[in-house]
Amino acid sequence: MLRRKIEIFVEERIMKMKTRQRIILSILLVNLLFAAFAFGQSRREINFPDIMGYKTLKCDLHMHTVFSDGSVWPPVRVDEAWREGLDVISITDHIEYQPYKQDVPTNHGRSHEIAVSRARETNLLLIRGAEFTRETPPGHFNAIFLKDVNSLAVEDLIEGIKIANKQNAFVFWNHPGWKPEHKGWFDTHTTLYENKWMHGIEVVNGGSYYPEAHQWCLEKNLTMMGNTDIHQPATLLETSPGNHRSMTLVFARERSIDAVKEALVEGRTTVWFKDRLIGRKKYLDAIFKESVEIGKPYNKYRETIWVEIKNNSDIDIDLERAGTQGPRQLTLAANATTILKTGIGAKADEAPAQIELSYIARNFLIAPDKGLPVTLTIRLK
Repeated sequence: MLRRKIEIFVEERIMKMKTRQRIILSILLVNLLFAAFAFGQSRREINFPDIMGYKTLKCDLHMHTVFSDGSVWPPVRVDEAWREGLDVISITDHIEYQPYKQDVPTNHGRSHEIAVSRARETNLLLIRGAEFTRETPPGHFNAIFLKDVNSLAVEDLIEGIKIANKQNAFVFWNHPGWKPEHKGWFDTHTTLYENKWMHGIEVVNGGSYYPEAHQWCLEKNLTMMGNTDIHQPATLLETSPGNHRSMTLVFARERSIDAVKEALVEGRTTVWFKDRLIGRKKYLDAIFKESVEIGKPYNKYRETIWVEIKNNSDIDIDLERAGTQGPRQLTLAANATTILKTGIGAKADEAPAQIELSYIARNFLIAPDKGLPVTLTIRLK
């Protein structure tokens, strides 16, 4: 309610303004008000398990501020990310595209510098980044873990990405399906890939999933990325399993910027997009196994048993039977307990020590249109 009152207040003032400079100042003012208000808000924690000895960090590594074509002051991006449960972010303002450059001085590293202290205050990891903004094809690319953003402002794209690589940056291709009429893998991408100057691709950008990019990552061993590419103020105050910020889950050795970089280089990621997880089979399988707890049967009647199954993650798991036993369809609701009723093919006292129910987790995508095979093991004795 208070946030909406602030929005109305600013809208009324903007309607009375005549100059672009005053509008920019009003945007900065409302961002500062939002930042002050953020300390009175609570953080919504995101629940995905740590897997395979790694920490699961929630990351958004593509976002914009008024230093390119975004609508917020840099520390606001930190407050929004903290409120929505993220651990790691990167502000990646455009190098070539700056519609507010008459009002905001050109300094390609400045948005990061302004946001750093706020990130420390909110215990958020902030990675220095930038976006190369070129016609499609070849399209846009993000470089993160940079040391000097201004040095990337060169005419030739390949040269700029080479400079980023000399700084040991991690480079990924943004929204490859953004312009469907130019969708595809082009010579520039082959050059970047063969020289190991491009390390990942966004399989998800904001509200869009790109199956082709998913397949390219699998075939070429590139890291799967999912980010918001957010420009406007974040207005999501309540999240749900199907309505949340798109993000990259990074499986890092520890909670540090160096560990995040090592994990990205090694491809240890999964993307959370709407009601889906998108990633490599081994990581999705580990998330499933760590998230799902199957109890012992609490009720038996003839050849039928009843079992409680807990899903301790933030995603509803959509199961479809692949074998002969168990319900044909089963949804394990996020952070909830589901009752499974199934036949066991024998009387309880004659049944084996355990039964295994074969399913496909349809919204755990290990390839385009291909769900994760899983087994529900129920111990009977």
